[in-house]
Amino acid sequence: MKKIGYTENFAEQAALYGGLYAGRVFSQSRNLYHVMCTGGELTARVSGRFRYEASLPTDFPAVGDFVMLDRESNQDGDAVIHHVLSRKSAFIRKAAGTSNDEQIVASNIDTVFICMALNNDFNLRRLERYLAIGWDSGAVPVTVLTKSDLCDDLEQKLIEVNSVAPGSDILITSAVNRDGQEQLAQYMTGGQTVAFIGSSGVGKSTLINCLMGEERLDTNGLRNDDKGRHTTTRRELIPLKNGGMVIDTPGMRELGLESADLARTFSDIEEFAEACRFRDCTHSSEPGCAVQQAIDDGVLSADRLQSYEKLKKEARYEGLGSRQIETLKLNEMFRDAGGMKNARKFAKSKNKRKRY
Repeated sequence: MKKIGYTENFAEQAALYGGLYAGRVFSQSRNLYHVMCTGGELTARVSGRFRYEASLPTDFPAVGDFVMLDRESNQDGDAVIHHVLSRKSAFIRKAAGTSNDEQIVASNIDTVFICMALNNDFNLRRLERYLAIGWDSGAVPVTVLTKSDLCDDLEQKLIEVNSVAPGSDILITSAVNRDGQEQLAQYMTGGQTVAFIGSSGVGKSTLINCLMGEERLDTNGLRNDDKGRHTTTRRELIPLKNGGMVIDTPGMRELGLESADLARTFSDIEEFAEACRFRDCTHSSEPGCAVQQAIDDGVLSADRLQSYEKLKKEARYEGLGSRQIETLKLNEMFRDAGGMKNARKFAKSKNKRKRY
């Protein structure tokens, strides 16, 4: 079990459930879960009581979860899942539809490789978004630059990535030249779980195939317009020969900012902000703004500050309806004049003037 990430912390949790057995979810198909446990591989379903007591989609098992089962084989039918052990990390996205429910994309990940190709897919603003989500998940984000064989200005690209990825290791890879694979493998020691995220077509599946030593995952690369063809069709935890595990994750580009660690991702801006004259500085036009001074001095780019403000707004509005967003915007517009109460008064007086 240690080979599949079963740590002492999970063992302590499992000990609270006498008569049940621990296992890890490797994949899911509709209501069936493929689970690995001491007795080997088996299929399982959640119990009726579990389903009744679950109030949110995030309560249900996800790929990477450790669960408590009533058996360790399928000799007498499907196993039954009674509990999900507490997750040490989780990637979350908004569920499809109009509800604000959230889904667990993958859990109990130690390292998340944020992949970005060094061709026309190169986008620092997207990288900032993924880093914010990565830090908040509880996993350690590592920036992986793929397709280095297609890059003519690698040194300049590295300077740009370093400016937006404080605290994140940066790896350079090429599936053509097989560069960087040994560096990747160092994060995949026994019991460690990693995940690859990034836009479709940047080479995630190709890297995983190289690490596995076999063409297990389909690959299609980028189209002529550098937009990716999505090849992964389901989330799956894949054991590697060196004892590590990798989660290939479709749909990760749809992750929203319901939860994101912007302070960690933009630690440089947060550090400059501490030196601002006013505690509530908006970093726009206030005197004594250390952030604006950093931009004037050339140590911080205006684009990075703009991205920071944009992601803060997006995180604030995530999950809200159009009316709620409009109310929040009006509150911000009139916050210096008493908020929404005065905004409504202003609107009423304006309507009265129109009548006369």
